[in-house]
Amino acid sequence: MKRRWNRWVGALLLGAGICVGAASAQTTGQSGTLLTPAQTQKLLPAAVYFKGQSATTQIRNSGGVKFADGAYLLAVMVDTSGYSSEVAQKYQAYLITEDAINVGGRALPAGIYGVGFVAGQFVVMDVGAHTLLSVPSASDEAMKRPRPLEVVADGGAYRLYEGRQYVTLGK
Repeated sequence: MKRRWNRWVGALLLGAGICVGAASAQTTGQSGTLLTPAQTQKLLPAAVYFKGQSATTQIRNSGGVKFADGAYLLAVMVDTSGYSSEVAQKYQAYLITEDAINVGGRALPAGIYGVGFVAGQFVVMDVGAHTLLSVPSASDEAMKRPRPLEVVADGGAYRLYEGRQYVTLGK
């Protein structure tokens, strides 16, 4: 009787562990796995370089995708308090992509970028703060609890949100 009980408890705990593990990294079923801030913490640095300065990252405001081919797309909010207002206005987050991606219908090669949502546009800059592309952003007024930055699945693509503003990303 005791052995049966131990096996039943062991099976229950194993099943619970599998469920918890599956919930920690949400597979979207299309082209990758969404990453939580806890998972991106292992991949992102505590500080990043942009426009001649180092800025600390806000890991709690991060997200990403591990694509089916193993390539990563990571985004993290940065503390821009030391930057000029001109740069800080456009530079809100750091975007790292290991493969070429599609940003709002435009191609963006693999690389490291400063990004921001400005006046209805999503702006992508190189690390010298030179604008590389700008695409229209959209607003999701139905979002109930917007976060400063997050990545969510959107069909076969992903949305990078800053509050209720978002841009669609994909491969």
